Amino acid sequence: MSTEALFTHDLQVENCLEKLCTQGCRQVTKMITLLESGKSLPHCRLNHQQYALLLEELKSIMAVYDETGSCTL
Repeated sequence: MSTEALFTHDLQVENCLEKLCTQGCRQVTKMITLLESGKSLPHCRLNHQQYALLLEELKSIMAVYDETGSCTL
């Protein structure tokens, strides 16, 4: 997974994205589920707005995998 094209303008969110994306698409899918349920991620210390931005960016990244079907749980 690559976050090269992402520009969140928030260094904390971008750092968290990088950490999450190195874990692979299955793990990112699990993190999306956690974020959607209102939970925070232990390795990302973000505020509510930043978590919303993180969730949006993760969904955008995963849309590619959803289209190709190359990463399923």
